Amino acid sequence: MDALFTVPTPENEPVNGYAPGSPERESLQKKLAELAGTQLELDLHVSGEWRRGAGEEIQVVQPHRRAHVLGTTREATAAEWADAVAAAKAARHDWTRTDFADRAAIFLRAAELISGPYRDVLNGATMLGQSKTAAQAEIDAACELIDFLRFNVSFAEWLYRRQPNSSKGLWNRTDHRPLDGFVLAITPFNFTAIAGNLPTAPALMGNTVVWKPSPTQQFAAHFVMKVLLEAGLPPGVINMVTGYGEHSETALLDPDLGGIHFTGSTRTFQHLWQTVGANIAGYRTYPRLVGETGGKDFIIAHPSADLQQLAVAMVRGAYEYQGQKCSALSRTYVPASLWRGGLKDAVVGMTEDISYGDVADFDNFGGAVIDGRSFAKHTALFDRLRDDPKATVVTGGTADDSEGFFVQPTLIEATDPEHEMFVDEYFGPINAVYVYEDADFDAVIAQAGEIAPYALTGAVFATDRAAIARASEALRFAAGNYYINDKPTGAVVGQQPFGGARGSGTNDKAGSWQNLVRWVSPRSIKENFVPPTEYRYPHQG
Repeated sequence: MDALFTVPTPENEPVNGYAPGSPERESLQKKLAELAGTQLELDLHVSGEWRRGAGEEIQVVQPHRRAHVLGTTREATAAEWADAVAAAKAARHDWTRTDFADRAAIFLRAAELISGPYRDVLNGATMLGQSKTAAQAEIDAACELIDFLRFNVSFAEWLYRRQPNSSKGLWNRTDHRPLDGFVLAITPFNFTAIAGNLPTAPALMGNTVVWKPSPTQQFAAHFVMKVLLEAGLPPGVINMVTGYGEHSETALLDPDLGGIHFTGSTRTFQHLWQTVGANIAGYRTYPRLVGETGGKDFIIAHPSADLQQLAVAMVRGAYEYQGQKCSALSRTYVPASLWRGGLKDAVVGMTEDISYGDVADFDNFGGAVIDGRSFAKHTALFDRLRDDPKATVVTGGTADDSEGFFVQPTLIEATDPEHEMFVDEYFGPINAVYVYEDADFDAVIAQAGEIAPYALTGAVFATDRAAIARASEALRFAAGNYYINDKPTGAVVGQQPFGGARGSGTNDKAGSWQNLVRWVSPRSIKENFVPPTEYRYPHQG
């Protein structure tokens, strides 16, 4: 076809509210019952085929009803990892030569499938497997994943259209090639949208991918893979391996590794980076390393802040999805005048009103933390705090795993701004408050911006514009996503590209062209229409 196609203009997917009596609520509840009533074989998918893994069996359970098994997956063996790598390499020839319009159509169709027939499936699977409420699943598994797919296509078209200038008699062009090798995508438990975006973004740009989801997200990941296949993804373009990654070195050490797309812990990403660095001479090219990792995200309130707005931001920012967002609020700095003037009572009142329970009960605000390991980390913290003279549990500080991995929303007041509560990431429903004297605002923003090793998200609350300006300048490098009078969570694709620096990752901004440019290797092409015929230059007379 002789045409320069223009892709559809993307718009953010409307968010359903699931209010009582709404048709979407009834439809989702039916799907929840259906999904909970069956156990699935959560298999690998390699070279266009579903395979039952040969490794150790892993049960995938509902975190809020931990005795309820949703399905079983298996730890991928070294041989199965090798098969996935081989499949990605074999598919690369044809996929890199597939027209952008044909690649884009696959992912645009996937977005439509999620918006329509798969919406309840992905939302329900995310609710059951990751213990998200209907509201949290909707903005994640449906809307954000749809937005990633649609906006990435538009960003890719914009990128491909970036072309150089040409002098008289020349035609300069840029070939935005895929990477010279396959991409390894490693995705976390907490966002189905991230699990979908990390393999599809490189694939859209012409790369082939080996994708390893988190076992605790495998239930929803299974359906993401089904959507991509139904949308027309060719065999071998995205190959899904299962398990904890026991044999991931099979891919990590392969000479044709072209890049890693990662979201997860800082420690794991540093291990991946160290592994690549230690073996750098063994690769055909320098692998691209793109990672979004941990956060110790903050709100700093000025004495001029609106008390009620601040209180709601503290509660929602810290306790939505049980604090299991890399952007979740976990440290708050408040002036004494606000804290003693009603803020403490307002936050405690809302926090104690929160109900965590079975997410199939739509009255609950949240569910459980993801697994026993996470639960144990939080209970160990609570044990330490009981004898800590510098930290007081204001409310919460309890946990119960008799039915599910439930950790109560916890508010802690600490008197030392260098306490571990303001430095370490816990990834749970825990918010530490430091109360400062009103006159110390500038000193607080300076200290808070440097104390933690992370730089992911942060917010300032104030109505005093001069204070906002001072804070924004002082905190310029403290957060990759910075909010003024809003909670530090909830970035929207196409509106607030997401990512942080320092210990929070490479800041390659998922949900923007800046991420996609990491998955191409440009080739500059110069064509001379009138090549010279004389070797001498004019200055030679």
